[in-house]
Amino acid sequence: MAGMASTTSVAIEQYLSTVYEPEMDYVDGELEDRNVGEKDHSKLQAKLIRLLPATLAVFPEVRIRVSASRFRVPDVCVYLQEPDEQVFTSPPLAVVEILSPEDRMVRMQRKLEDYYAMGCRNVWILDPRGKKAYHYDGSAVVEVQGSLNAGEVTLPLEKLFE
Repeated sequence: MAGMASTTSVAIEQYLSTVYEPEMDYVDGELEDRNVGEKDHSKLQAKLIRLLPATLAVFPEVRIRVSASRFRVPDVCVYLQEPDEQVFTSPPLAVVEILSPEDRMVRMQRKLEDYYAMGCRNVWILDPRGKKAYHYDGSAVVEVQGSLNAGEVTLPLEKLFE
């Protein structure tokens, strides 16, 4: 059913040894669907990846272990250097979630909190339809004006949304 989250119980070992199409989040023993697949979402994801400096390690839709019992798959994650492991365990420089019409803020908030709790301080949310960007600061989602910044990385919003 469109817009409804579907969950399925599985063991961590089964999650890690299974390929899902599309990839799924793993939260405390439950698989959670991710809302992906629409043109606006895909176009913004591709543009974001192209605009990030080539010196960074940029990964679309890769598993990140955010806690002992949770794995998240952000739309894009960015590292200063490529991690050695296949499933990342260190906090990225930045994670990006791109909103789809079916996304619900309650579910999105849990994802943002997970990224922040693991140590990622640049948690970005992009809205392709509203052409807006947001930053999660550990307690609130705040609209960003001008550019997204992570350390020495600056991403002008006008280039991202043009």
